[in-house]
Amino acid sequence: MGQALIGAIANDPAARLSGALEREGADAILRDAGEVAGLGANGVTVTADPDEAFDGADAILDFTAPAATRAFADMAAQKGIAHIIGTTGMSADDEAHVHLAAERTVIVKSGNMSMGVILLSVLVERAAAALEASDWDIEVLEMHHKHKVDAPSGTALLLGQAAATGRDIDLDQNSVRMRDGHTGPRAAGAIGFATLRGGSVVGDHSVIMAGPGERLVLSHHAEDRGIFARGAVKAAIWSRGQAPGLYSMRDVLGVS
Repeated sequence: MGQALIGAIANDPAARLSGALEREGADAILRDAGEVAGLGANGVTVTADPDEAFDGADAILDFTAPAATRAFADMAAQKGIAHIIGTTGMSADDEAHVHLAAERTVIVKSGNMSMGVILLSVLVERAAAALEASDWDIEVLEMHHKHKVDAPSGTALLLGQAAATGRDIDLDQNSVRMRDGHTGPRAAGAIGFATLRGGSVVGDHSVIMAGPGERLVLSHHAEDRGIFARGAVKAAIWSRGQAPGLYSMRDVLGVS
């Protein structure tokens, strides 16, 4: 994703790369960020020092891990720069930490930065609101590459939340994450999740709404990580001039 972000910034005339950060000990440290991304030298040296990477930046594009994202949220709030978060697998405590940081700076956070996925979430919410829960069952199916470490994916949870919002229910209280053995009949109103992992799949997501005698399937298939990077850059550009607060990609696209 770091390489994809560098490429997306290079291809957007409204954006400029001001720093690049890697974990301590990574092979890319002290190398030219453009060369790391396969674009040719751009004069930005990859560093392991966040203060150096964020110096002079208007926004941080963050697709890392929960612990790093918490630290970056604090730094963004202290420096008054926007924080664009694509990190997934965050706990309730992590989320609360981000909420606090958003009181002091602009934070755009989303389980998926793809414009197609965000529009899909809008369709899921509207469909869930229109279809009676007593007749229509909702299942979220996702597949990612074998190296992904969190499940369900952030996108699956985003889509599940959209369905729960459409039905005006609490997702945590109505989600089913695992089925094994003699589970009994499906609970009315539940939102199920199925997780698949394998190969090099970038990201496939389907929301299945199964009713009496018919099924509605809303799907998105990611073919290139560049779609997430382009969305993140769009969010960073949008963040300029916004008041401090926690925003989503729906706000960025004007479909909130």
